[in-house]
Amino acid sequence: MAPAHDPDLPGRRPADDDLCTEDTPPGAPDQRRLDERTADNDRTLAAMHQLERALSQAAFHRQRAWQLDVTKALEVLDNATCEELANADQPDSLLSDIARTQPRLRHRVHGLRTQYRNVRDTITALRRELDAREHDLDVGDVRQRLAWLLTALHYQRARESDLIYEAYFDAFDRYPTDDQPDPPASDTPDAP
Repeated sequence: MAPAHDPDLPGRRPADDDLCTEDTPPGAPDQRRLDERTADNDRTLAAMHQLERALSQAAFHRQRAWQLDVTKALEVLDNATCEELANADQPDSLLSDIARTQPRLRHRVHGLRTQYRNVRDTITALRRELDAREHDLDVGDVRQRLAWLLTALHYQRARESDLIYEAYFDAFDRYPTDDQPDPPASDTPDAP
């Protein structure tokens, strides 16, 4: 069996030179990669919202219907996160580019990928559990466990966004939008 590609390892691809223009320094995320990441995030966020809606529905005297709705929403989230992970693991993905071109950030890319795989494993385990249980489902427990899962996804997404902003700032010495950093904290409160 051929060794699996490790997207965190440095290495040049023939297309690397085509990704940089005169205005884009090496190591800067290009627009295509940002657009792909945005599409993946939008798809996953829509699936998260669908699961949140399913979880918020009443389950009293309709537990089986509630369970089926939650299971369907979890399947959509499973598919979205699976595709997002596969795209992020590609050698030409934004995270791979950051890991390859900005060695200082490589460990954080690896940490994000590991955390995301753990979230994916949790989704798979919860789907199996929900598929196997037809009766005696503790709705409160399922809601709580899926809420933890959604919280983990929100946390992971925020960490990834912070990493991308930091990589962009390192490459361009500015922020990707008109966003400005928070002003430094003052030792003395402002006088009215």
